[in-house]
Amino acid sequence: MKLYQVALKEIIRRKIRVMYTSLGVIIGVTTIVAILTIALAGQIKINDELNKYGPNLMVTPAISDISMSLGGLSMGTLAVGENYIQDNVLPKVRQITDDLIRKGFKDRGIPFEDVGNIATIAPRLYTNADINGKKVIVVGIDPAEERKLRIWWNIAQGKYIEKEDEALLGTHAFGALKLNVGDTLLIGKKELTVIGVLEETASIDDYQIFIPLKTAQVAFGKEGSISTIDIRALCNACPVEDVARGINNEVAGVRAVAVKQIASAEMGMMEKTNNFLLVLAGITMIVGCLGVINTMMTSIHERVREIGIMKASGASQGQLIQVFLFEAIAIGVIGGIIGYIVGTIAAYIIGPLIFKGIVIRFVLEYLPISLVLAILASIFASIYPSFRASRIKIADAFRTL
Repeated sequence: MKLYQVALKEIIRRKIRVMYTSLGVIIGVTTIVAILTIALAGQIKINDELNKYGPNLMVTPAISDISMSLGGLSMGTLAVGENYIQDNVLPKVRQITDDLIRKGFKDRGIPFEDVGNIATIAPRLYTNADINGKKVIVVGIDPAEERKLRIWWNIAQGKYIEKEDEALLGTHAFGALKLNVGDTLLIGKKELTVIGVLEETASIDDYQIFIPLKTAQVAFGKEGSISTIDIRALCNACPVEDVARGINNEVAGVRAVAVKQIASAEMGMMEKTNNFLLVLAGITMIVGCLGVINTMMTSIHERVREIGIMKASGASQGQLIQVFLFEAIAIGVIGGIIGYIVGTIAAYIIGPLIFKGIVIRFVLEYLPISLVLAILASIFASIYPSFRASRIKIADAFRTL
């Protein structure tokens, strides 16, 4: 009979003991798999939220505050700079953005299809208006660019803006103004038709009225002016910090801020939390290994006679060690598989309590990781017990008869 068959026979004969021995490994692997699964789902959720947010960059007028004082008495602050950006900077902003994205992909050796405009650049003009006796914010937008940017927008009634004399209302603005799709409303100097209503977005968009940018500029006498520029790069990996720096250096009168900087801070905090939890999981695995050592030592004491018989039959010290190592591998496989399954189930239960709306998935890539960790931990835990078992003398074994 081969050594692995001897080990397998012993495992089958002592099923309860083997399950008890593998319990420490199972707990350690369960903890690690649960943490990794929840962390991955959390990162996916954060990335999805960032994609839903839309812009990677926000460009605003470069207004600065200067502190005013007289004779040591503070007189407040004075805003210096234009409140609007001239829309003739848009081609320059696009050129800088697209060129730096191309450079970023080229530097990383990442192929991509360079056809037409790369980034989505959506200018906005914010103005206050009095409509039907209510104060509302009217937002002039580039309908095509805005639709690409705000991918979470859905139309509840009617349709999306297509013409210069059409208006799209946020759901709360629509309800407050008591309008119907097809009604007309006077905005500034322009009469527009309510063409559609947005589904609720749980954002400020719900309280605003959206009209074409050119229409807003003419209606409020702000030709050539815009309030902000929202920029969405091609991907989360695009060099948005470089783009922001390039715009700030080359376009006068504006301030570009990379939204990704905020996201990076959130990701950094999440990564630190995950690392801390993984350290705790590692400690749990070490405690599990100690449990395996203790259980295997107890098992050796129970199998002294059996070990003596094997030695009397000609088994060498190395062969005895191999038998116990085969048993350790089997314990690791059992612990790895069960730990992966239980860890994923635990992630399904605990994940939604940590991240609201999180979607937990079975991550098959974690199964081989679980098996490797469990097998290595079991082998490590069995080294000393195996060595002790191989040192048992035949005479000592037969005294137990």
